[in-house]
Order: sequence, then C-alpha cells, then structure tokens
Amino acid sequence: MRLTVRTVSLELARPLRISRSVMARRDAVWARIEHEGTTGHGEVVSSVYLDLTAERAARALLDRAAPALARHPGPESALVDLREGTLLPPGLPPGVTAAVDSALLDLLGRSTGRPVHRLLPGQGVRCAPPAAATARTIGITPPADAAVQARDLTARGFRLLKIKAGAADPAEDLDRVAAVRDAAPGVRILLDPNGAWEPEQARELLPRFAALGVEAVEQPTVPGDPETLARLAERSPLPLIADEDATGYDDALRLAGRVQGVNVKLAKCGGVHQALRIIDALDGSGTDVMLGCLTASSLGIAPAVHLADRARWADLDGHLLLAHDPWQGIGGADGTVRATGLPGLGVTPAPTPAPAALPPGKDTV
Repeated sequence: MRLTVRTVSLELARPLRISRSVMARRDAVWARIEHEGTTGHGEVVSSVYLDLTAERAARALLDRAAPALARHPGPESALVDLREGTLLPPGLPPGVTAAVDSALLDLLGRSTGRPVHRLLPGQGVRCAPPAAATARTIGITPPADAAVQARDLTARGFRLLKIKAGAADPAEDLDRVAAVRDAAPGVRILLDPNGAWEPEQARELLPRFAALGVEAVEQPTVPGDPETLARLAERSPLPLIADEDATGYDDALRLAGRVQGVNVKLAKCGGVHQALRIIDALDGSGTDVMLGCLTASSLGIAPAVHLADRARWADLDGHLLLAHDPWQGIGGADGTVRATGLPGLGVTPAPTPAPAALPPGKDTV
C-alpha cells in the first residue's frame, strides 16, 4: 500500500471565538492510501491546543506511517494490526493515527463495496445508515448577533445549538444564552466554556445557566485537574461533559461514572477504533458519550458520522463552519448528519466554487 499526502487550507465562513482563541482558518493534511487501483482517504487538521501543525502531521505520515503501510498486503491486515496497536510506531499524534484509520477504513469499504458503518463491530447487520441531529456552534459574540444566528439556524432545521462561553465578564455569557433562548424557544442548548472557569466560579454559574434551560455544560473548569471536574459533577444541577480532561481511553476510564458525559473526538483519541474502545468502556457506567470534532472538512468529520447513533449527543458541525467544504456526502446543513450506503466513508470531492465576478473594467493579472 502506498501513502501520499496533500496539505490544504480550510477557511472559516466567519471567525470563531472561544474562551482561549479566535480562529479564522485551519490547515488540513489529506492522507491518501492506494492499493490495487483503489484509494482511501483520511484527514488530520492542525490544532494549536493539541500541539499539531500541518507540517508535523505530514512528516509523521510520510516518514513513519508510510513505511509501516508499505509492509502490509492490504487494508484488512493493516486494520487488524492498527486495532492491536502494532501497525504504527509509538508516539504518533492521535490525529495522525486517526487519519490513517480513516483512510484504511475508506479503502477497505471501497474495495469490498461496503460503507464504513457496516465494517464496524455491532453494526454489521444494521440496515439503516447512522444519522443524528448535530449541534451547531455559536461562538463568543454579542447577544444580539447570537440571537440572529439562532433564528437562522433553527429556521434551517437545527434543534441543538452549542453556545461558546468563557467571556471575561460572565454576565455576557448569561445574556448570550438568554438571547438565544428568546430567539429560539424550542431549541436545545449546550454550553461550552472550553475550561475557562475556576471551580468556585463554575459552582456559582451552573445554577444560573440551568435556570436558562441549558441542557449540559462541556468542560466548565480549567483542564488538567479531572478530579476537580468529577467533584463538581457530583453536585452540578446540569450534566457535565469532559472534553479537554478526557483526551483518550485512560482518561475516559478514569472519569467513567463520575461525570455525566465524555466528548469523544477522533483527533484526540486516535481514530474510530479507539473511539469504539471508549464507547464500550463507558457503556453502563452512567457516563454518556458526546461525539465531537475539530473544525474540519466533510472528509475529516465523516468517520465520526458512521458512529453517530452510538452517542447521546452529536457535535459534528466542523464542516458546516467552513466558507467552502472541499468534500461532500454527510449532509448537516439541515441540522442532521447522515452516513450513506455508499462504499467507504461515502464522501466525494465537492465542486470547486466559481471565482467571484470582477467589477466592470477590472482585469486579472
């Protein structure tokens, strides 16, 4: 099997402000695995928080993953070794491993004529492809703007919104949530401060957000102290979902039964098969699963969509935040992401948008 890469830039339709940063673009590295005339694709995106640049991801794919894949006769045996942890050299960033996992699943699905969800344990006999209502993110923005966005999104079919919090003045966060609640009375609301609150502040704010009808709060406290998060969850009036404090399997196992939810992101945990380990470990523990994502194209989001019916919450809107998504096939513009019955991930390159018309009298150079 032969692996090649391509790096592209993904521009957001509007800058997204969260408690720790503002993002207007993100780099993506596409991993392409070829075998006997068939090709599978995966994507890894850059992330400051995860300390991963596009250059580092591309080098890891070419220098470390490619030689390992070249030794295998096909995607099936490679996936067996990936599940057992023996395919790739240790120390690879989880997002890189996730991209290889995705590309191998896409390749195997295309080779056998089966969609990815039919290749996974527990879904082989299911008829309907997975689908889920996805949250749609509203960043830290003035309450009036948040209200406009909420009205527009609910008119398009969204019934679950995720509002970013963690402004310098918590009153602004409360006003933003209240404005969204007034603009879209029937919508379900998730709140995500991205770890901006100290424990005492969280204890004060959680009841106030509960009174506004928030459904759950994601990573309220500063990451790095999961014990504090777990203690806060014991008395919280709202379900608390660990994100930055639950990066992989061991973290999720440590918090099982101690928080109400864990945000499982393929870029954090290492791909579909690691996500399945976490989902299985949390089953019956009292801790529910959120399937999350980074801002990415449909190619990067698609693997998680094939798991969408295994989670209580789906937050798979990264592709919907882009000015132009270079891939297509998982929907979401109406509030629901869907896998299909097409082989592999079910995504294809999207048409390139036409260039903007020039004003009269202007020529290109």
